[in-house]
Amino acid sequence: MGIDISYNLSKEIKTQNISSQLLMLSGVGPSAQLQAQNITVVMDQPHVGQGMHDNPMNAVFIPSPVPVEVSLIEVVGITSEGTYVEAAGGENFGGGGGSESNSMKLSSAQPFQGGFILEKVMGPLSTGHMELRTKNPNDNPVVTFNYFQHPDDLKRCVRGIQTIERVVQSKAFARYKYADMSFEYLLNLTASTPVNLRPPRSGPGASLPPSAEEFCQHTVTTIWHYHGGCVVGRVVDGDYKVIGIYWLRVIDMSTVGYCPGTNPQATVMMLGRYMGVKITRERLANK
Repeated sequence: MGIDISYNLSKEIKTQNISSQLLMLSGVGPSAQLQAQNITVVMDQPHVGQGMHDNPMNAVFIPSPVPVEVSLIEVVGITSEGTYVEAAGGENFGGGGGSESNSMKLSSAQPFQGGFILEKVMGPLSTGHMELRTKNPNDNPVVTFNYFQHPDDLKRCVRGIQTIERVVQSKAFARYKYADMSFEYLLNLTASTPVNLRPPRSGPGASLPPSAEEFCQHTVTTIWHYHGGCVVGRVVDGDYKVIGIYWLRVIDMSTVGYCPGTNPQATVMMLGRYMGVKITRERLANK
């Protein structure tokens, strides 16, 4: 079953003014959706807002008996199984902090020693869509990413959790975790912490360690790798011009149909520079 970001993650997640939303508000998009918001249809483009992806992320919280150096998410382990494994530690995740810590914070406000090892599914096969809630550009749209809708994404998440288990149980990691804390205990500890808007685990099985599949589905959250909605070949052409509107271009992650597990920021910056240089050269050549 797919997971709707509007159900599992806050609707106030800062997605407003994404390109799909701006195109729709300008009258370019699925006509039925535009008409429902009393927006004049400039061009019926059913692919706008479709094919949206987000790399699902799951983290395992690991308390440490020894102080851990402050480390943001930096070192990336790329597995052959379709997952990226990273770590962050040393911060007071329980007391707040940056956006990374806020998505994984503990319910307790007390500081702790330790950190998280997380895994992300690269190039998720599950796809979603965006819908307007209002025609106010300051209002967030509703974005449904359908995390784990495709069974292969869930399988890759499970393999990522298994990779984290091998790391945590390795001899090299022994000094950074309490000897009496099994990996099953760590999964249960993490799963009992609110990381999204899904209801807390309850019922007779709630006290048992969740299976890897249950853990993936229950603790999924975003890693802010939103992409799609204005994909090349559907909404824009190879020059990033909106198909049917010659002088309008979209050059950002909404045009991307596949994103690996690493942060796409540098890729988007270079795409913008490349296209900016190309546009400038074309204009100078036509003078």
